[in-house]
Amino acid sequence: MVTIQKVHGSQNQFFLLDQTTLQQPLTQEELVILAKNITNSQTGLLGGADGLLVVSNSQHLPALGKMQVINADGTIASMCGNGLRTVGRYLAEKYQQNDFIVETEQADLKVTCQADWAPDVKAISVEISPVSFQRAALPFDNLGTEQLISQPVPVLASDLKFTAIAVPNPHLISFVSAKILAGDLLKNLGTKLNQANPYFPDGVNVSFAQIINEQQLFVQTFERGVGFTNACGTGMSATSLAFALIHPELNIFDRLLTVYNPGGYVQTRVHQTDNHYWIELIGNATITHYLDLNENDLHHATIDPAQVKITPTVEDAAYQQFIKDRRP
Repeated sequence: MVTIQKVHGSQNQFFLLDQTTLQQPLTQEELVILAKNITNSQTGLLGGADGLLVVSNSQHLPALGKMQVINADGTIASMCGNGLRTVGRYLAEKYQQNDFIVETEQADLKVTCQADWAPDVKAISVEISPVSFQRAALPFDNLGTEQLISQPVPVLASDLKFTAIAVPNPHLISFVSAKILAGDLLKNLGTKLNQANPYFPDGVNVSFAQIINEQQLFVQTFERGVGFTNACGTGMSATSLAFALIHPELNIFDRLLTVYNPGGYVQTRVHQTDNHYWIELIGNATITHYLDLNENDLHHATIDPAQVKITPTVEDAAYQQFIKDRRP
C-alpha cells in the first residue's frame, strides 16, 4: 500500500504523489495517464482535481526534492505556485526543515515555512521566478511588439490593455472593471487562446484583475490546461508584478499585497534588483485527505474508489472558516 494526499492552495486542488515512497516509480507515461484519470471531475477520486503533483529526488544540490506538475489534461506545467506551497509543506514535514530549495521544471526555488495563519491553517512562502517579458519566452506572435506591458491589443479585446509575463508559466493579464470581470469575456478569451490560434501558439494563462485599493487585488484566471480554477498562484504573482509596473506611483515593490481569488486569498511581495524581478507568494498549504491504495493500481491507473482507504482531515474546514472571517 502507498499513501497519496489530496491538497490545495487557495482551493487550487491537487493530488500529491511522492515517487520515492514507491517500490517502482511510475514512468512518465504512467504519470500522465494517472493524472488524467484521478483528476477527472466525473470519474476521478474525491471529485477530481486541477492536477497531479509529483515529488521525486533532485539531482540539483542542495535542493531537498523535485516537483513536477501535470495538469488535468495531461500537459506539463512549467511551474505552479499553489502546488509548490503544498509540496513545500510535504518536504518540510518529511525532512523536518523550514527553509530549503525545491527543483521545478525551469528553476530551483526557495521555500520557507511561515507561522500558521490560524489553527490547522498551515502557511508557506515560495519564490516565483524566473521572470521574462520577452515575446519568445511566452511565446506570442502577430501582436506587433516584442513586449506587452499595459498595451491595447484590439485583436484580443477592444477597450482593454494587456500585459504579458512569463514567471515562467506564460500569463496574459488585464486590469478590468467589476462588470467585465462578471461577464463572459475571460471565458471566451481564455478558450480562444488555448485552442489553435495565431497569437499564443502554446496557449496562455489569462487573468482578469480588479484593483480594490493600493494593497488589495482580486484575480480570476482561466488556466492553460485546466480552464477556470479557484486560484492560480503564478497568475496572482504575475498580476502583482504587473500592478507594480503599471502603477509606479504607488511604490508597491517590497510591500505586502493581499490578492483575493475565488478560492480565498494569498499574499505577495514583488522584488526588483536591477532588471531582475521575483515574487514571494505566501498562502495556505492544506491537506484535505490521505488516500491509501495499492501501488499496482497507480501503475495501471485502474483505481476503484471502493478499494481506496480515504481519511479526511479537519484542515479544509479550518481554512474555509479562516477565509470566511476575512473576506472583504
